[in-house]
Amino acid sequence: MRIHGQVLISLRQIIRAIDLHSKKLERESGLTGPQLLVLKTISEKGPITSGALSRSISLSQATVTTILDRLERKGYLIRRRDDEDKRKNWISLTEVGQRVLTCAPTLLQDSFVAAFAQLKDWEQSLILSSLQRVAGMMQASELEAAPVLDSNQERLIQPEEGEA
Repeated sequence: MRIHGQVLISLRQIIRAIDLHSKKLERESGLTGPQLLVLKTISEKGPITSGALSRSISLSQATVTTILDRLERKGYLIRRRDDEDKRKNWISLTEVGQRVLTCAPTLLQDSFVAAFAQLKDWEQSLILSSLQRVAGMMQASELEAAPVLDSNQERLIQPEEGEA
């Protein structure tokens, strides 16, 4: 097999691994990857505003708001309006949300980050530059993306104002 075929197989394997993990995550916990990431971040940072949460996980404010709405309906978190600045809402996990988070499988990106951290600096740089080149070859280097490995249909990036 020619080398480009081997590269395409590796890309397909990555896509399949993300898809299979997303399905497993949803089947076992009822959560999407982005929802689990939001719960984990709230748990780690304590009460947090949606703006700070959005910046922390590199997702748009609109996307985070949609995820928060769904998680709040499930009873996994609560939003409390700030006493002094009524525009701010503080988000924290409920006991149910904490239990769900404790029982949820790990995110695929957590496993990746742990394995990636074991590589030497030059290996990390080589992988990064190679993947950036592949993204460019696939006309994807200009696409916005968040560091969330998830194949669910939940919209991760919202269009900028004026786009539709």
